[in-house]
Amino acid sequence: MAALTDTHHQWTRANDVRPPRTGGDASNRQPLQREGARAQHRRARPRSWRAADRCGDHVLMRYESLVTSVSWIPSEAMEGMLHYGMDVGPGHYDAPLPDKLGDLEEWRAADRFRFANRLRAWIEVDGSGSITGSGYGDGGGVIGSTTLRLGNLHHCFRAVGLPDLRSDPEREDGWVRFTQTAGGRTGVPMPRRVRRRPYVQWNAPLAWTTVALTLHADGRAEPALAGASRFPRHWVYDSAGQLFAKSGLIDFRDWYRRSCGRHTPWGDQDSPALVTTVETALEQSLSAQLMRGAAKPRIRRFKPGSVLVRQGEPGTEIYLILDGVVRVERDGERLAEYGPGAMLGERAPLEGGTRTSSLIAVTACRTASAGAGQFDRAALQELAGGHRRESAT
Repeated sequence: MAALTDTHHQWTRANDVRPPRTGGDASNRQPLQREGARAQHRRARPRSWRAADRCGDHVLMRYESLVTSVSWIPSEAMEGMLHYGMDVGPGHYDAPLPDKLGDLEEWRAADRFRFANRLRAWIEVDGSGSITGSGYGDGGGVIGSTTLRLGNLHHCFRAVGLPDLRSDPEREDGWVRFTQTAGGRTGVPMPRRVRRRPYVQWNAPLAWTTVALTLHADGRAEPALAGASRFPRHWVYDSAGQLFAKSGLIDFRDWYRRSCGRHTPWGDQDSPALVTTVETALEQSLSAQLMRGAAKPRIRRFKPGSVLVRQGEPGTEIYLILDGVVRVERDGERLAEYGPGAMLGERAPLEGGTRTSSLIAVTACRTASAGAGQFDRAALQELAGGHRRESAT
């Protein structure tokens, strides 16, 4: 949960109605007029803010926040000939995005993502704590591009965006929830067989996210990923631009066959998003080492309920979850669940080579693994320490 704070000092608090001091900048201390002063400072507003506004004898508080999803294609996410085209052909996978949201226009120019969905909304609250007004702010979908390269030649295909879908705000006592869907399709054709006439689809499937933002009368904000296509990867950033959640499962095959027409939010169907927490900085460093190390990682797929490793058996491999959710169990007790980006299996090589717990696929999973010998022992000990603390909570 992300709480809104008074991060911009030009906007006065609701009970701060003192007259301006002489000889100083009065903008910090005057209640704002309903339109004029607000328009003057529009460009200076931070990403999340609250403002006091006097209307007659009543003081209104205005709260605003935003949530942003950014969608990109991670390594090994595609299958078949399309994977070959991305790996060694004209296409490309995307480098992992940073934990801090950057300038979307700069990222788009650098071909860092496929599309983004930015939802901004506001509410006004009177002195009794009642919400008197609400609405969407600027924002919407930001469509990226696909660059194909062949030797020294390259061409950029602009993606095709679909109209943003905004639901009417859902209001209850003390809060308002806003929901927005954005997405589209790549400009590069992707001919494929489909189950209905004409049995061949030329255009690429649709990809999208549905983000939600709940604003409370006390200033709290709750951003969420409410729905998403099963491809590509979707990362979600809060009002401060900090990564706080990510989609936990990529199903390229299902997306490739089904995400068109009525099987999308522009038809009559959304897909609920499996959301997982963000991995640690240590896990990010170790995962990059695993994927780009001297030894090629072993990529495997597991069906729901499959056992990746079993407690008591020997083993020295370290696992990186690429997609899906994995549960850790010890002596039949469920300890924790982990999603994409998590590194697991480090305790066995540290403690005699015997697995101290079992790893079980909760959903369909895809993992990369490598021998523990290519990692620094101190880093593995730090990783194990973090997992012990998580299991104790």
